[in-house]
Amino acid sequence: MDIRLESIKFLVTGSTGLVGRQVVKDLVEKNHEVYSCYHQEKPDTGIPVHLDLADYELLTKILQKTKPDVILHLGAMTNVDLCESQPELAMKINSKSTEILVKESAKLKSFFVYVSTDYIFDGKKGMKKESDTPQPLCVYGKTKLEGENAVMNMASSWCIARTSTPFGIHPTKKSFPLWVVENLQNNKKIEVVNDQYTSPTYVPNLSQMLIELGTRQMLGVIHLAGKTRISRYDLALLMTEKLNLNSQLISPTSMESFSWKAKRPRDSSLDVSKANSTLNEKPLSIEESLNSFINDIKSTNKS
Repeated sequence: MDIRLESIKFLVTGSTGLVGRQVVKDLVEKNHEVYSCYHQEKPDTGIPVHLDLADYELLTKILQKTKPDVILHLGAMTNVDLCESQPELAMKINSKSTEILVKESAKLKSFFVYVSTDYIFDGKKGMKKESDTPQPLCVYGKTKLEGENAVMNMASSWCIARTSTPFGIHPTKKSFPLWVVENLQNNKKIEVVNDQYTSPTYVPNLSQMLIELGTRQMLGVIHLAGKTRISRYDLALLMTEKLNLNSQLISPTSMESFSWKAKRPRDSSLDVSKANSTLNEKPLSIEESLNSFINDIKSTNKS
């Protein structure tokens, strides 16, 4: 479907999160009508709508009232270890609420964009394509996969966008690269895993790709992530190189050295060939992403 030039009515769940906040800001700048759904912290852009993903009656009411053209479902329980210790709550928020939203969106004939995760894969082999079979290792991955299944089976028109380790600037949520920078600037030693690989995704890039999916109403499953497969350790070293920080303060360590409740995939990197060939907004390399991210850090510090 071609890009629609008129203003579109969007409803965004998780609008105050790391990705949601950027998406709402970008949609408002493009002059779309945006309902910014939040749970606790009120958003500073869009039309604020209080939403509790565990309150299914409220979800239905809000969709019936707003009647959006496009739903961008970003809201989720994303703390991987918390999901492991509270599986029923994770199921309620990540799977069941998605099912309710999808059913209602089908009645309204709204286009449904579900933001999923690289954690639906087992991590035995990386650079996963959209057609590869999911096999999640943890509750978080399982509940997000159940959300995907609800979208595929119940939505009238839909897109599932899987992403990987998003990073960017946020007032309260600290991304991994920023955590590295702040520790090293304060001369603190840090341990970083060198045997876990992902496709780190720069949030402003992800936001533009998600908005393109919504405006063009592109159907199916697509991987929206950074185009570079890299370990957290190598990512940390790249940051030190770009900002001339002391790399000796970073100690490489293995995933086994962390006492995580949930099992993580060792290599959950995503193949973004489809996004690269079909989208106008292309996935960025880690070099491009970090250069822009560093400019963001500098601009934030100035203001």
